[in-house]
Amino acid sequence: MTARTRDPDVEGFLAVLAASRSPRTVLAYRRDLGSLADWLGRPVASAKLDELERYVAELRAAGLAPSTIARRIAAVRSFFRHLALVGRVQENPAAALELPRRHRRLPRTLSPGEAERLLEAASGTTPRVLRDRALAELLYGAGLRVSEAVGLERGGVDLERRLVRALGKGDRERVVPIGRAAADALRRYLAHGRPHLDRRHRPELFLNAQGGPLTRAGAFLILRRLAGKAGLEPERIHPHLLRHSFATHLLEGGADLRSVQELLGHADLSTTELYTHVSDRRRREAYFAAHPHARRRAAK
Repeated sequence: MTARTRDPDVEGFLAVLAASRSPRTVLAYRRDLGSLADWLGRPVASAKLDELERYVAELRAAGLAPSTIARRIAAVRSFFRHLALVGRVQENPAAALELPRRHRRLPRTLSPGEAERLLEAASGTTPRVLRDRALAELLYGAGLRVSEAVGLERGGVDLERRLVRALGKGDRERVVPIGRAAADALRRYLAHGRPHLDRRHRPELFLNAQGGPLTRAGAFLILRRLAGKAGLEPERIHPHLLRHSFATHLLEGGADLRSVQELLGHADLSTTELYTHVSDRRRREAYFAAHPHARRRAAK
């Protein structure tokens, strides 16, 4: 929606949403509500249930992914819920919309051996190598999102107590412990790497070669470069894969689900439960590969 056609109801809703949700979520809701307004040809608040049902049907016919359709429905539902709360409408017509069935894919992970190979690929004493090792150790050792890692400031790491203060989705803060390997890598980077990169006196923990803050894209490139050196498939490696691996390896090591939820900063336990399915699958694979009576007998 352009500045001339901004809908005051939508703008009011987005202003309230911005107080509790990330800027990315607010932008996505703006796009979703704008899409519906374009389809209607009038303000979203005037939509009726039958129109919303036709709109969703057209989204399905256009081949949009179930996750995309579900997000658009969620945006419309939240918008009308807000209008009902402020007394602009009597009821929420979007409440009756059926959500598409979503098949939740199990997250891919590295094996512990692959994770070790990836970390060991960052071996050396140059400032950039020290930075790369510290970044990879932190992503795997603390399960941080890439946005949390690149957004960390120097003061967000307590090496004496081995704690990291991460700012997650919705600006929710959490404190995550880190292991000795990650603390040692960060200590080496701060002592012998970062001072050589810090040409602009930036507060961010991770800096690029020009002395500016490391970006999400920069973190992706670092991990892909390490993957190539480690003999892994570079296109398979990304920062969130290390977060998935962190969670799965914790559960496989006996950590309880609630603790992993807190460490990851998940608002919903069902999101964390996905990792239990990964652990179950890997245990089954290990069983069928190793137990003599579990292996399929060759046909005679």
